[in-house]
Amino acid sequence: MPVAPSYRSLRDFDWPMLILACVICVFGVLQIFSATHDTKWAGAWWKQIVWVVAALFLMWIVTLIDYHTLLGQVPALYIGSIVTLMATFAIGTRVFGSRRWIGVGSAHLQVSEFVKLMVVLLVARYLSELKSERLELADLLRLGGLVGLPMLLVMIQPDLGTALTYLPILITGVFLAGLKWQYAATIVLIVAIVLPAGYFFALKDYQKARLISFLDPAQDPKGSGYQVIQSKIAVGSGALWGWGVSKGSQTQGRFLPVPHTDFIFSAFAEEHGFVGVVLVLGLYFLLLMQILQNAQTAPDRAGMFICMGVATVLLFHVLVNIGMVVGRMPVTGIPLPLMSAGGSNILSIFLMLGLVNNVRLRRFVN
Repeated sequence: MPVAPSYRSLRDFDWPMLILACVICVFGVLQIFSATHDTKWAGAWWKQIVWVVAALFLMWIVTLIDYHTLLGQVPALYIGSIVTLMATFAIGTRVFGSRRWIGVGSAHLQVSEFVKLMVVLLVARYLSELKSERLELADLLRLGGLVGLPMLLVMIQPDLGTALTYLPILITGVFLAGLKWQYAATIVLIVAIVLPAGYFFALKDYQKARLISFLDPAQDPKGSGYQVIQSKIAVGSGALWGWGVSKGSQTQGRFLPVPHTDFIFSAFAEEHGFVGVVLVLGLYFLLLMQILQNAQTAPDRAGMFICMGVATVLLFHVLVNIGMVVGRMPVTGIPLPLMSAGGSNILSIFLMLGLVNNVRLRRFVN
């Protein structure tokens, strides 16, 4: 197992990326504490700290293993992911009608979160091994099928939000690989045809209700539109400076649903205002720019595809989550990376950041 020398790992480690990620986590822990004190989730903030520490350890482990070695294990990782997703559907813990978690001791891990890592490696390996400068139709269909299978397995859990996070990795990869405009036009046409059919035949009733409430939440203010309405009120009430930690009326009045997970950005906006929102968005922007810089300086195409895949996942999470809480996107249950409470997402994000740092370190290995 190729390992970067320790002195190089310490000297050349992407410290700015790590510091940015940890600062965002600090804001997340603070907001989790504020949103959950005096509730049944009162201990969520220290559990989040434990998850972050564990995630930092896993990030370091992934950083040390040459990413070419990981790319060589993609077939085994793919098969393992499919088997684990099937096992989750069969024997996973059922919560609110969905089977998304597998119990590991006292913890519950969401397998689909870790599959993102496999999808990033899968797309990177497949596209970096292409012999032609342009992506041919057969390659596009084959790669689409490989990514589509875990997407389908996650959708039937059902977990539409997480399943959708795999798609941007594929789209970014194929466009960077050189997708012909004819194929791109065909894909757009197919999507335009499939989406209406998917709405009527693939989505559950509650998922349809979320889409409808996104368009007009006032139609059902006490039902499907409740979350969006309360979230928008919380964001708006934060004004310029916010109400302060543990002082937001919507958050502390328990009007805001799950303010420490899916709607943590709403709670943060209410208590820290426009200034706090700009600060956090600035941190995300700098984090993404740091990842893109690593993509530009990657030693090979595979490393570039890995970094771009990770950047795409993070950007998709941020855009969809924030769009959701301000009523510009449907409620899909996609967490805000590094801030929302939950061990699986924190672990998967730091594992992906470990991959990015891995690519960075290979620049310094002869």
